[in-house]
Amino acid sequence: MISFFSTESAKDWVKVEDRKAWVQKVADYHSASLGVLSFILNSDAELRAMNKQFLAHDYETDVLTFDLSKEGSSYIEGEIYISIDRVEAQASHYGVSIDDELDRVLIHGLLHLIGFDDIEASDKAKMTQAEDEALRLRSWNGY
Repeated sequence: MISFFSTESAKDWVKVEDRKAWVQKVADYHSASLGVLSFILNSDAELRAMNKQFLAHDYETDVLTFDLSKEGSSYIEGEIYISIDRVEAQASHYGVSIDDELDRVLIHGLLHLIGFDDIEASDKAKMTQAEDEALRLRSWNGY
């Protein structure tokens, strides 16, 4: 089950049903079985506090992914927290729409749960390629 939530400090999700279908399509593309998966929009302040609490990183981030899969399970389960403030700033910086940047960050979190990493340069290149492939799998072109 795929769910989308927003805190009071974040904007509401748009195209929720399209995004659910797209997330499922990306999971299928990578032969990943989804269990319970939640995407939560938050603010910079909320994600920074979580980043500090759970990862001991005292800085802003666009996405935090928590793998909640049960050991030995073939299903991917997790919570993906997204800072709408970071998404808006990055969209402006990269010259893309907020919705396109939101989709890239959203799918970045999913790709972490699937097994992609982005610490090493070679891994980051694979992650970016997988994000680009996922964006091409959307059934809509922008907003």
